[in-house]
Amino acid sequence: MAGHFSRVYVLVAAIPSGQVATYGQIASLLGDPRGARTVGWALHSNPYPGVVPCHRVVNKRGELSGGFAFGGPEVQRSLLEQEGVSFLPDGRVDLERHLWQPGRRDATLMETVLGLRGMCVRGEGSDPERD
Repeated sequence: MAGHFSRVYVLVAAIPSGQVATYGQIASLLGDPRGARTVGWALHSNPYPGVVPCHRVVNKRGELSGGFAFGGPEVQRSLLEQEGVSFLPDGRVDLERHLWQPGRRDATLMETVLGLRGMCVRGEGSDPERD
């Protein structure tokens, strides 16, 4: 499990400021589409606070993490707002505007660092014939 957790940390560290990912999205990118809870466990035990931006991971509805994480949802929201993330009137992250869409550079990171061979993420301007 420790190796899997390390892969979670590397991938979460790639989420750019001002964007968020979902637990399920991270799990899917790691090849475990049903592993959202495992991603949550990894982030809850993050040994690299301040390095791995766990506050950038939300649930599939854009809701913030529960009270134990980051000092509570208020702290998570504050960190995201400082990065320019906007929220809907009901308090959820606006996923249409801020959901991380990994591009070619991110795919290279995932393939080399995480060992996810054969994964192809098409970025803007990519040529499907050459991907």
